[in-house]
Amino acid sequence: MGKSTFCKPKLSKRRKWFDCAIFMGPSILMFTVLFLIPLGGELLYSFTDWNGVDPTFSFNGVTNYFKTFAEPEYWASLWFTIKFSFFVVIFSNLLAFGWAYILSKDIPLRNLWRALIYVPRIIGGVILGFLWRFIFQNVFVQFGKWTGWSWFSQNWFTTPSSSFWALVIVMTWTLSGYLMIIYGAGFSAIDSSYIEAATIDGASKRQILFRITIPMLMSSITRCMFIAINWAMLLYDTNISLTNGNPYRTSEGVTMNIYATAFKSNQMAFGAAKSVIFIVILVIISFAQVSLTSRREVEQ
Repeated sequence: MGKSTFCKPKLSKRRKWFDCAIFMGPSILMFTVLFLIPLGGELLYSFTDWNGVDPTFSFNGVTNYFKTFAEPEYWASLWFTIKFSFFVVIFSNLLAFGWAYILSKDIPLRNLWRALIYVPRIIGGVILGFLWRFIFQNVFVQFGKWTGWSWFSQNWFTTPSSSFWALVIVMTWTLSGYLMIIYGAGFSAIDSSYIEAATIDGASKRQILFRITIPMLMSSITRCMFIAINWAMLLYDTNISLTNGNPYRTSEGVTMNIYATAFKSNQMAFGAAKSVIFIVILVIISFAQVSLTSRREVEQ
């Protein structure tokens, strides 16, 4: 018998490399140009005394790193960012999971509700900050006066605590709509036969949620937590427009601190060293989160 007409000939190595170049080349090129090359330059400048203006500079070893470790303002902003990110990651994921769980049911105008919840993600970070600043200073204050709830009528940007929670509220509201889409896709991918079998066996809704739904959604949870951690820790634009670090730089995120050092103070090399340390910390946190949550993923 001759060869079947359905058998495809093996691709040559040259054809495989050509296909890889066509499909992966643009992504690799963009990743190299927009991430690897700037990262390499940042790492190089962190060992110099370049001020970002002069065309010449000299190498000074790890001096900038020692300066970073000795600067209390940098570590205060980093600690603020970590605390802020912790609450944003928890609240945004819980809120997104709840919305996705509700909208996974057959309810009226489900797609409209999804669109309305997702809308905040479309608004730019700077505009979002100014919009919410108006809400905090006017809408919340008036609502607090009408209801007598002092928590709403407080001056939101005069104390470190109120500025912190204002940022957490805004970022949670912004991020949860995007995460809801990912959780919604996870809910739709769960085989309904698991739910039906558990229902027939007499499992309650609570048992189904914690024993079947959440384990099946662990891959979505891993992705959502990774996205939330990175977006929260890299927050800059909303931080600028909402609090601008006030009062007295107590609500200044680490990205604001790095920017102020590099561009406002013309200490580009010092800012690069701060950025490298921050990147290392962010990678460690992200890797730890992915490692912990991915272990709980199950195959469907």
